[in-house]
Amino acid sequence: MSSKASSSLKIDRSVKTLRELTLEKMRDAILSAYFKPGERLVERSLCEELGVSRSIVREVLRHLETEGLVESIPHQGPVVASLDAEKASQIYEIRALLEGHAARLCAERADDALIERLAAINDEIQAAFGRSDFSGVLARTSDFYELMFEGSGQFMAWEIVQSLNARINRLRAMTIGSTGRAAEAAAEMQLLVSALRRRDAQAAHDASVAHIRRVGDIAAKKLAEMTLADAPPGDTSSHSIAHAK
Repeated sequence: MSSKASSSLKIDRSVKTLRELTLEKMRDAILSAYFKPGERLVERSLCEELGVSRSIVREVLRHLETEGLVESIPHQGPVVASLDAEKASQIYEIRALLEGHAARLCAERADDALIERLAAINDEIQAAFGRSDFSGVLARTSDFYELMFEGSGQFMAWEIVQSLNARINRLRAMTIGSTGRAAEAAAEMQLLVSALRRRDAQAAHDASVAHIRRVGDIAAKKLAEMTLADAPPGDTSSHSIAHAK
């Protein structure tokens, strides 16, 4: 048994590391389309813009690759991953299966306090829509689903959703600014919250799936309109990441 005080090895997690801050900045820059699909991510330029070392940039790019936001191209290096219509369709199918089931079980199992917390978060989502605060919409929407999965007791399913979360949020970022989407999303989410409050498991499932199907249709339309093959590679030296959302 070591005589060393265990407290000497404790790490203070109250302050985010430089790597974590850099990762958040880069992820937000991709989600907000500051960096475009197919755009090269040049380490030297990123070091200058972010004000961090090359080792941190490399770590962050590797992490973003595991999230599906960055891909390595032979003889070119890391680039922003392209938005793939087939992969997007599969993501929405997975969401419909897992979130629909979670909504059903949440209606059956969650206590009243948790459901009211979901309702409050939904109010915050709609308020963020009203302010055109799309970063706020993304953050609170993630909070809503995390709590819904908690209420359903489907922790393993939530781990699967989390593994796709960066790509899910990238698709959300593409769709939430669509014309009329704020009002449409508010109505869809209200149906879900109302079903949860009534403890109507089937209605909760159906509302969740309908919401995902609708946003999937919007994403498919937007992806069809994009001409990724003709997108310019971009030049990171011409803009400042400090102002990316």
